[in-house]
Amino acid sequence: MLLRREVAEKLSLVQQDVEKIGLGLKVFDCYRPWSVTKQMWEILPDPRYVANPERGSRHNRGAAVDLTLVDLKTGKELPMPTDFDDFTEEAARDYPDHDPEARRNSNLLGYHMERRGFEPLVTEWWHFDSVGWQKFSLLDVQMDKVP
Repeated sequence: MLLRREVAEKLSLVQQDVEKIGLGLKVFDCYRPWSVTKQMWEILPDPRYVANPERGSRHNRGAAVDLTLVDLKTGKELPMPTDFDDFTEEAARDYPDHDPEARRNSNLLGYHMERRGFEPLVTEWWHFDSVGWQKFSLLDVQMDKVP
């Protein structure tokens, strides 16, 4: 998993914060090469869930993270509104019929991420962009080529 240094440092602070309440972060996705976004767009050309490769994504800049919360005692993920990468309306933060426990957990994740400088994506409860992502350039470095 790769992130820009300042984004990784902010994420580390979130980890420290949630550890105080017996939780940890499980990261699903961070940096993604632009060519992967292009392939994803060919499969699912829906801007609610995949960035248009003409503009690129925050993931292509190393400034976005997809994650969830885990219980540090058990290592199990906390219940969330949907599974990760669920491309339905139920994955949206403002979906009205979320299970109350899942909504609380999603809100808790959002609270800790936002207080450390991340912005949530409304269509995906797991996705957060680092504030200031615009200053980072698009990258298309393959993962096996990263030093």
